[in-house]
Amino acid sequence: MTQLDEAIARYHRILESEPYRDLRWVKNLQEQMEAQQLSAGGRLLCPFLRPNFVTQKQYDNLVKTGEALISAVDRMLRLALASPQLLSRMQLFPAEKMLAAADPGYEMSEVSAQLDLQIQNGSLHVLQYNADALSGAAYAEGLSDLFYDCPPVKEFRRRYNLTRIGGKKPFLNALLKAYKMFGGAKKPNIAILEFRNSTGRSEYEIFRDYFRAEGHATELVSPEQLEYKNGVLRANGFDIDLIYRRISAQEFLLRFTLSHPLVQAYLDRKVCVVNSFRSELSHKKAMFALLTDEALVAKFPLNERKAIKEHVPWTRVVKAGKTTHRDDAVDLLEFIKEHRETLVLRPNDEYTDLHSFVGYEHDDGSWARAIREALRAPYVVQERVKPVHTVFPLMTYGHLEFKEMQVDVQPQAYLGKVGGCSSYVSAAGAGTYSPASGIAPTFIIDPKN
Repeated sequence: MTQLDEAIARYHRILESEPYRDLRWVKNLQEQMEAQQLSAGGRLLCPFLRPNFVTQKQYDNLVKTGEALISAVDRMLRLALASPQLLSRMQLFPAEKMLAAADPGYEMSEVSAQLDLQIQNGSLHVLQYNADALSGAAYAEGLSDLFYDCPPVKEFRRRYNLTRIGGKKPFLNALLKAYKMFGGAKKPNIAILEFRNSTGRSEYEIFRDYFRAEGHATELVSPEQLEYKNGVLRANGFDIDLIYRRISAQEFLLRFTLSHPLVQAYLDRKVCVVNSFRSELSHKKAMFALLTDEALVAKFPLNERKAIKEHVPWTRVVKAGKTTHRDDAVDLLEFIKEHRETLVLRPNDEYTDLHSFVGYEHDDGSWARAIREALRAPYVVQERVKPVHTVFPLMTYGHLEFKEMQVDVQPQAYLGKVGGCSSYVSAAGAGTYSPASGIAPTFIIDPKN
């Protein structure tokens, strides 16, 4: 049993001990979640009764690997922008290419980014790289504060040091640094751009309230509210200097044209847009196809090549022709057909109505149909990353229950530096549905001497 396994077992024994067995503390915790907007659609964001724990060694490895990969992604993005041949391999729409070509006015394309990782003992594997918008960062900070002071965690902290990770402050600092690089000299008016849901809450209401508390005028706005006149972007009379974009280019372009006020202000460099439209290249699954092409990264720094080789799944854009797998030359379509059990087919952009196909969930006939579908639309093929499972406690119908769950660790990075971390916990098993899924706060754990 590892040190981490021992800690988790101790925490679970605490939950089963007499002071906590009646679960009255759970009701109080859940009421606090509701009071602090840590719910969505009447459902708690965290149905679990313990945080996700990572060791200091795991977290250090996560930071080192994450920052090397972010640097490699940014390096590849610059190469693709300078090479029409490479850019064509990203499978972008013409409008996406045009937006990516526009200089955003600051250096790094991804002011904020988020990785999706599988971590177990000493291993770390990347599931995906998200450069569109943060998800779960504000919620995780609120959950961390609540769990840190809840009774069983207090008892647990008598034997273990727990460190909370990240939060809202590094995100705001990164936005302000980007705005300064853009040339902004005054305190900016900030708009958070998203498709507004008239019934549900947005996590970014928490960010808005925090930004306001820090002295920055901030509004949540939708694309329909924007107007651009005399060099000023506005929403309902609110002048906007800095806009955080929670809508992908593909989502945006499905509804609006390039004459939209946001695009015009962006092209005129009259508003600082974070993340820039260039970040769409990083968000595409085809980015991993470029990174895992050893010929393209041969001159990348050693730490970046090492991070790619050890942690990024082999990926290729699905098309007929020859390619390489490790050191072997292969016919790609034949390779996909013959290695169904270890592969997955994914849409190049997740903001589509296209589906992923996990090879081991199919027989040979349905896998052949999936390959044909992947040839008709932008798809990539990847080596499947084995999910990490661990046991989490939940309250089910008033009783304590322990379930095996899948855990995705999601570090957030700001201007290339990891500055936060949350975890997403979901039902384990192929095709499994369960309402017991959600965000878990993440703590670095260290035994006390």
